[in-house]
Amino acid sequence: MSGIVHHLIEQYGLIAVFLGCVAEGESAAILGGFFAHQHVFVLWQTFLAAFLGAFVGDTGFFTLGRSFADHPYVKRLRRRPGFRRAYRLLNTHPNIFVLTNRYIYGMRLVGGIAAGLSTVSVPRFVILNAISSAAWAVLFSGIGYVFGLGAEQLVGQAFARHERLLIALAVGVVVAIVAWLVGRHFAGRERAKEQAGS
Repeated sequence: MSGIVHHLIEQYGLIAVFLGCVAEGESAAILGGFFAHQHVFVLWQTFLAAFLGAFVGDTGFFTLGRSFADHPYVKRLRRRPGFRRAYRLLNTHPNIFVLTNRYIYGMRLVGGIAAGLSTVSVPRFVILNAISSAAWAVLFSGIGYVFGLGAEQLVGQAFARHERLLIALAVGVVVAIVAWLVGRHFAGRERAKEQAGS
């Protein structure tokens, strides 16, 4: 069983990191960095997969806002908590907003749509998004890599390689659940603020 898991991770893991980073993908980037430390992935390939996923995801959200502003899906997203605040911040500090939006949990989708609806030009967004995505990929993949160093010290090098991979999967699931719970908490607080301000 663990051999099959190991094979699947080696074959499709970087694709999973890419796809995970298209969405709110901190846990995917961290897990990718952990697997790079375990020599399942090459570290620069992990950085590249995380960067491309982040860049493609944010550019896609921007394109949705820019080209499909009247689509019912985009209109629904505009009613999500935090949209008005994101749009205000975007109009007062556009460069800072585009550079930092992806670091605010739960705001990435809303922020990307808001950027597409704003006056930020496409070339400006692409350049700022590339810088932000690169820094984000290095940061979160690096956290996973450093975590791998710490975990190896903690559990020792006696574990078989496939056992470390199973531990990494368990850690990834826990990180994803914690991130989801934290995101829900902050989204609930943001929704309460939006309703209080209405």
